[in-house]
Amino acid sequence: MNLIVVNISDMKISTHSEDVIVTYSLGSCLGVTAYDPTLKIGAMVHCLLPTASSARRRARENPFMFVNTGVAMMVRQLVDKGAQRSNLIFKAAGGANMRNDNLFNTGARNFEALEKLFQRNKVKLSATEVGGTVPRTLFLHLETGRVLVRSLGEEMEL
Repeated sequence: MNLIVVNISDMKISTHSEDVIVTYSLGSCLGVTAYDPTLKIGAMVHCLLPTASSARRRARENPFMFVNTGVAMMVRQLVDKGAQRSNLIFKAAGGANMRNDNLFNTGARNFEALEKLFQRNKVKLSATEVGGTVPRTLFLHLETGRVLVRSLGEEMEL
């Protein structure tokens, strides 16, 4: 097993079935996986903020910082590597309210941005583990497409 770590405002993609893509400490950030089961190709993005509308320069420098640009770029790169857009299975985790932040609600806004992006593109999320007040670690197993969420010592499959 080869562990590939996705950092904050980062995305990783793999075509190797022995790889497991992981991102740690998803708080208000949103982690999104995309997997093509036919080719066993997948990717994960760890987005910090919902939209790039007020930070276009930063989005050009690092599209993965934002949900709207990061998820779109992840899908483009998967398709460039041969994945079929219609085969992709999407799952998401994170979007928590870690500090009782009722002013910015970053976690909820991150998930809302993903929902809007998917509605516009007629894409469905297969599973989610979002909201709440706990951090999460997200794993994508390329061999099987299994997505696991670990939080507070417990693990569940999405």
